[in-house]
Amino acid sequence: MIKKTSWTGTLAVLISVAFGSAAGAAPASMSIAGPTNQPIGHYEFCKQHADECTATEADRPLALTEKSWKQILEINYSVNSSVEPMTDDEIYGVEERWSYPGSAGDCEDYVLLKRKRLIEAGFSASDLLITVVLQPNGEGHAVLTVRTDRGDLVLDNMRDKVLLWSETEYRFLKRQSERHAGRWVKLEDGRATVVVGSVK
Repeated sequence: MIKKTSWTGTLAVLISVAFGSAAGAAPASMSIAGPTNQPIGHYEFCKQHADECTATEADRPLALTEKSWKQILEINYSVNSSVEPMTDDEIYGVEERWSYPGSAGDCEDYVLLKRKRLIEAGFSASDLLITVVLQPNGEGHAVLTVRTDRGDLVLDNMRDKVLLWSETEYRFLKRQSERHAGRWVKLEDGRATVVVGSVK
């Protein structure tokens, strides 16, 4: 079960990460290596939600203000707290299904709901990118990347802290294009050359 941390206890730490104390050796933003294949789960999701998989007006990344930072933290914490982690097999009896969660969901479902709520809060879809990563144990995982002028932040159902991508233990493989929500790009992590197979 996902271990929760207190909201007040994480706030100061997270602000220090976002506003400069963690801007160290690794680039604050991910490097793009060109187009790649769309995960099959997202392809199927787009067939059901075509309006969420269209071209976006990519501009400069979100200007991270105190207000937008708090919105990111609140939505990440709210979704993590309200959705019980369960596999698609446990919920639907199928290996893979990307969908908005009710009371339970897997990693992609958390990401979809966080993205939806942030868009409803006024964030641009071009700054909210579903991202496929590899965990240290070799398993695939999905997180939400938020593009900001302070770097790429990661919203993860496995923790309540919001970190710069370079501060996580993950190897970043691919994510949605900032210019088209139905297309994907390969990431140059600099720490991995493997291709994930368990996030489909």
